[in-house]
Amino acid sequence: MKIALTYSTKAGLEKEYDKHFGSDDSGMEIPSDFFAEGDNPQTINAITESLNKNNHQVFGLEADSSVELSLSEMRPDLVFNIAEGLWGDLRESYVPFICERLGIPYTGSDPLTLAICLNKSFTKKMLYYHQIPTADFITISNKVYQKIPPDFFPAILKPVAEGSSKGIFNHSVIHSANEMPEKLEKMFAAYNQDILIEKFLTGREFTVAIWGNDEDIEVLPIVEINYSQLPQGALPIYSYEAKWIWDTTEKPLEIFQCPADITPQLENKIKEITINTYRALKIKDWCRIDVRLDENRTVNIIELNPLPGILPDPMENSCFPKAARAAGYNYDQMINNIIQIAAKRYGLNHA
Repeated sequence: MKIALTYSTKAGLEKEYDKHFGSDDSGMEIPSDFFAEGDNPQTINAITESLNKNNHQVFGLEADSSVELSLSEMRPDLVFNIAEGLWGDLRESYVPFICERLGIPYTGSDPLTLAICLNKSFTKKMLYYHQIPTADFITISNKVYQKIPPDFFPAILKPVAEGSSKGIFNHSVIHSANEMPEKLEKMFAAYNQDILIEKFLTGREFTVAIWGNDEDIEVLPIVEINYSQLPQGALPIYSYEAKWIWDTTEKPLEIFQCPADITPQLENKIKEITINTYRALKIKDWCRIDVRLDENRTVNIIELNPLPGILPDPMENSCFPKAARAAGYNYDQMINNIIQIAAKRYGLNHA
């Protein structure tokens, strides 16, 4: 097949930022994590090589303002989409919108599902509707503060529509309402969006890689995040520091165990709830779902990642490839299986 690989590099996101604000930002301070979701060249090259090995013809495209014209002229058989974008709740939906307008098949979920899953508040409302357990939450808009009952704490503050642990730092867990005003003010200034205040769950945390459609859904081996391996004094959360600063290729954090050391009963419960969530949010092809236990060991959905990270280096802590390797898939097989799953959904010949 002729496949277009669409992505958002850090350099591409920086150009998008400059186009939005101009090269002179008048001293505006950019958050340290602002471009964290940009794809690195190693990931782009690894995906390209994986597809080439399966005899696909691959074209890489930065998901910038030129991508619509490029796709229109190229007319690929399929788009392998990992593009994140930079602005707003619809940024992950940009390439799928274009593909649907042009009638081009693409991997992954549709624009509506991607937008809902990016916005943590909307995701949790959908989960409540489908009676799927999730941590209690309050969404705060800039300058519109609500009185929060004391028993809601401890709580964790998160920008409502970011990924890759953007805006979630080691100091993001708060224990009283007195801590909120200063932190909220800084978060509103940095991210210019609503803030999710989520009741902090104290139990074990897992992440679950799932792929497939309809009745043909496979849950890959469950990954547990062992926070006891974080630096002394670090909170038990997968913060920006844990993901991007403390964890390096040279000295990776040994915080992931896959398969997780859990009872069959807990494994089955996690699988049941994550599959129900996958279907309730109408996920297509693949997703990674984060779950955490509360004090009663109830499995709660934290968030969905329908464009999960897929770093190729086994020394880097990228959970979807980690789960795939534990299931017996190497990186090339994982990438091509995603292609096969999407191609089957469209009725394409993927051989």
